[in-house]
Amino acid sequence: MIQLRPFDSLGAFRNEWLNAHHHFSFGGYHDPQRMGLGRLRVWNDDEVAPGTGFDPHPHRDMEIVTYIREGAITHRDNLGNEGRTEAGDVQVMHAGTGITHTEYNKENVPTRLFQIWIMPDKRGVAPGWGTKTFPKGSLDGDNGLSVLASGRPADAGSDALPLNADAAVLAGTLAAGQTAELTLAPGRAAYLVAVNGAVTVNGLVAQARDGVAISDERSVTITATRATELVVVEVAA
Repeated sequence: MIQLRPFDSLGAFRNEWLNAHHHFSFGGYHDPQRMGLGRLRVWNDDEVAPGTGFDPHPHRDMEIVTYIREGAITHRDNLGNEGRTEAGDVQVMHAGTGITHTEYNKENVPTRLFQIWIMPDKRGVAPGWGTKTFPKGSLDGDNGLSVLASGRPADAGSDALPLNADAAVLAGTLAAGQTAELTLAPGRAAYLVAVNGAVTVNGLVAQARDGVAISDERSVTITATRATELVVVEVAA
């Protein structure tokens, strides 16, 4: 089954510094039909104004992945980690037994990002954080997608940032007319968002920032109808 979730149907929140859209129930937005997909619990599409950001706040027992679409974000946490992640790159925070962090846009332009929460396989693991620069050319894997972060056994030993979950975050850039193939084993699901451009997913048309929920499909063909950058999360259903 492939289900389209148009961008204008997402939950929304806005204040003086944050413009957020929620693919799944989050904060004050609640939709019993959109509580997550398998172990994928949150996918927020956030725009953070220059010189602002998320003040110190805690998390626990969650794998939190941030994919930067435009601008950059600067992370700091109570473990002493600090770093800047810019467009096209990812950071992973393992909340584990507990972590308190801030995320600030120290740039002079808005930062646009996807914030993705994945439920871990085990509770109470050690907290941690990491970020990695992926050269933009590396986003064109053999199937058009490259693994950026993963806890899947098949990705052990790869260059992907580790996750404490049997899940993977993939990204790719496709020229107009180019195709990427995604194979899902039984019991697996995926959620796909095009950062820009437009794609078809097994023939279903999705515009920029629409969500596409995929389950009970073994083979998925993603074709760019306009040049696109896309992000996919693959999880246990």
